[in-house]
Amino acid sequence: MRRPTRRPRWSGCSCCTTPCPPTRPARRSATSPPLEEAGIVAATADGVRAALEIRPYAADGPGLDFDGWIANDLIPILDGRLGRSRPDYVLGASPASTTLAQMTIRRAVGRALDLGTGCGIQSLLLAGHASHVVATDLNPRAVAMARLTAGLNRLDLDVREGSLYEPVADEAFDLIVTNPPYVMSPPTGERLVYREGLFSADELVRRVVVEGADRLAPGGTLQVLGNWAVTDDEDWTDRLRRWVEPTGCDALVLQREHLDPYEYIEVWLNDAGLVGTDEYAARYRAWLDYFAALGITGVGMGWMMLHRGGRATPDIRIEPWPHAVHQPLGEAFAAHIAGVPLAALPDEALLGRAWELDGRVDVETLGRPGVEDPEHIVYRQRYGFGRAVEVDTALGAVLGACDGDLTAGQIIAAVADILDVDPDALAVEVTPKLRDLIGEGYLT
Repeated sequence: MRRPTRRPRWSGCSCCTTPCPPTRPARRSATSPPLEEAGIVAATADGVRAALEIRPYAADGPGLDFDGWIANDLIPILDGRLGRSRPDYVLGASPASTTLAQMTIRRAVGRALDLGTGCGIQSLLLAGHASHVVATDLNPRAVAMARLTAGLNRLDLDVREGSLYEPVADEAFDLIVTNPPYVMSPPTGERLVYREGLFSADELVRRVVVEGADRLAPGGTLQVLGNWAVTDDEDWTDRLRRWVEPTGCDALVLQREHLDPYEYIEVWLNDAGLVGTDEYAARYRAWLDYFAALGITGVGMGWMMLHRGGRATPDIRIEPWPHAVHQPLGEAFAAHIAGVPLAALPDEALLGRAWELDGRVDVETLGRPGVEDPEHIVYRQRYGFGRAVEVDTALGAVLGACDGDLTAGQIIAAVADILDVDPDALAVEVTPKLRDLIGEGYLT
């Protein structure tokens, strides 16, 4: 096979699939038996036909440069054959796997774990910046597919079969990434291994988080794409705080989307290919009954990051974040980790440091013509999470002077002189706000 040519920045999956009519099986040749043995083609009465997909995949970005191949099961319907996916179906490059890849911190690490590897796409990318990569999956077919993907790219990956963290026992990792089977479906009917576990509600995601934290080396990071239950008897942020607080890790949890039960069920029934089938109504009712029995009134979907920073009082931030972001986000997550200890500096150290405002921050002002001070001043990030903060004249003046030359204390004193206010009082007012901005990546 010829390796694909270079592609644009973060191109993700480098080809598209469109419906086409069934084609005649290929004639058998001398190469057919080895391909059949590898599971790449299957024998038919007339010859052989593809048993799985092998497609080019390319991705690049900060700390990332990959150009190779992935192997996965044929896409239902688009391969010219009608029917539902097999229970052990192995998914290829999907929007979820791309999101996880884009949020992964791309820094050099010693040991990395790809939990629930599927076709192996995360492991391929981890191999570019990790000395040793372990890939695990409960699905034997996924384990075989990941090994095939590794072989196609001439990579020596440590692929193991087993549930959750069982295959890695008490091993420690510098980076763990996972897009686990987080779909909360009733324990009835056929289950798709790649998306559904055997746990009640969001227990699987909770275990991924809690048990993953136990396997982080000092300074290690766990990044999870997940779903969690929303109930009327507890705020969703409190539910997730109960998960992460006992771990002793710093945590950043961002809820990207909230779906009501009807929206959630319809998404996954459609994903399973059940729309228009005789099963659809019965499966829908069973799912609604399942949610009602568990008191689930909605589902949160988003990103979780835990970092074992060794802090006596971990920094835990859990918030809804449905706003537009600037992908890839790996650098933004890394910046958050770096900002947590800086934001916790004692006042004297914080004010005695020369800070620099990120050059990708825009300043937006709104005011009436002829009025000296604008009504609104907003500092907006054109990078990462795309945060925006409204500031007053004093804080805006302090931020505008943060160019790495003067200390924060010197700048506050100068601004106080210009505004004719007490410098100590201004420092007391501004310092907590500077902490927040440092933690959010505005200042370094």
